[in-house]
Amino acid sequence: MKKVKLIFVAFILVACFINKIQAQVQGAESYRPQFHFSPKKGWMNDPNGMIFLNGKYHLFFQHNPNATTWGPMHWGHAISTDLVNWQEQKIALYPDSLGTIFSGSAVIDKNNTAGFGKNALVAVFTHHDHKVEESKSGLPAQHQSLAYSMDEGKTWTKYSGNPVLRSPGLQAFRDPKVMWYEADKQWIMTLATGGSATFYASKDLKSWNKVGEFGVGFGSPEGTWECPDLFSLPVNGGQKWVLLSSLSSGAPNGGSGTQYFVGQFDGNTFTPDHKDVRWIDYGTDNYAGITWSNTGERKIFIGWMNNWTYANVIPEQGWRGAATIARDLNLKQVGNEFYLTSLPVKELNGMTGKTNVIKNIQVKGDYDLSAKIAAFNGKFQLELATVVDESFSLQLGNRKGEMLIIGYDKANNNFYMDRSKSGLVSIPNNFAKNIIAPRIAKGSPVSLKLLLDASSAELFADEGLTVMTNTFFNSEPFNQLYIKTNKPVTIQKLKYSGIKN
Repeated sequence: MKKVKLIFVAFILVACFINKIQAQVQGAESYRPQFHFSPKKGWMNDPNGMIFLNGKYHLFFQHNPNATTWGPMHWGHAISTDLVNWQEQKIALYPDSLGTIFSGSAVIDKNNTAGFGKNALVAVFTHHDHKVEESKSGLPAQHQSLAYSMDEGKTWTKYSGNPVLRSPGLQAFRDPKVMWYEADKQWIMTLATGGSATFYASKDLKSWNKVGEFGVGFGSPEGTWECPDLFSLPVNGGQKWVLLSSLSSGAPNGGSGTQYFVGQFDGNTFTPDHKDVRWIDYGTDNYAGITWSNTGERKIFIGWMNNWTYANVIPEQGWRGAATIARDLNLKQVGNEFYLTSLPVKELNGMTGKTNVIKNIQVKGDYDLSAKIAAFNGKFQLELATVVDESFSLQLGNRKGEMLIIGYDKANNNFYMDRSKSGLVSIPNNFAKNIIAPRIAKGSPVSLKLLLDASSAELFADEGLTVMTNTFFNSEPFNQLYIKTNKPVTIQKLKYSGIKN
């Protein structure tokens, strides 16, 4: 009997130990998103080198595998067949004698223009020489280089003639985004060059000539341009060109963000249709995003879900940094102008559980949806459409009293996301605040799509005309949800579902 008691006590102690370890592991992973990419360990910032090849989406990213703060940059690598579930691969590109590996892009050289082999996967990236930078010699530290792979990105060979494009004397000369420009049968590189984007052309990916520049006098006057992207989109039976440019500072809600321009490109010159500053995302946590190569007319965008004002000091749990949800980009006409829209990729619909629909909800005061979303454990998708454009809010909360408030303000014609009471808000540089985005759509009904994933909220309003991405750090999942109004509001349709991963 004594032996049985000892075994029972031992069993209890082991069970307690296992529960303690599980709790620690759970705590260590409490902020990790479930249907967004994040590295297993270490630091992540800019997505780069994204390419679609043989049914697989390749996501490369700026990566410091040895620390959870920005440091010697490598190209990390992940693969997905559906843009939602990602499998991290071994590191693709390591620093070398020419420097660390900054952002860039990848293309498929179908015609073997570079001589590496037919259908070679070619990465074009910035070599950054920290020794030159630290010497304060005044010499430029950033140059463009190549690497190629003949086995779908499993192994890489750096070109022996690197760098292929040396800086003309600029300190900021980085983040090449390369595309094939069919009209001139040549490659076009869009490069971040301080306060502008510069266009270079090449027949072979090795010899480059400057053909144009854009940026002076356009867009936001603040910050350094980074991670540009130039691509065309079909619209109204024709096409227009879109130029993305991330800015290190000066975003509408503070810190870093990504502006865009809609216009025309003739192989040398980009001519915008508008003078006003437009942002692909008005939230604080979408930066350095670019699109996948080799996807035809479909343009798929993904960004870094962070902000340089606090990126190195947000909570870390052995890893730090994640990507936004992948998004389909399109153009939509509003009045006489064209605006960029972004919505979660259609593949996400295949990851949702049962979709629940409620129609014609009359809300005056509070409407409690907590029982309907509690089981999702803070990871779900919600969509709603109103009948008229009256003010309302969605209040997400938990039993600790933490809350995230998302809403539409009719008087000021804007959307907002208030994270001032969302959990850990003592993060420096004005993290705890109400984040505001303008309403671009015209007309009465308001539509929202909200993605919530552990520690991030992505809001797509009016079919993606206004977008906000923000992170937060609550101590337990938001399993309470109320729709709140001051005046009666009719919700024409509300849909919600959990997301499986």
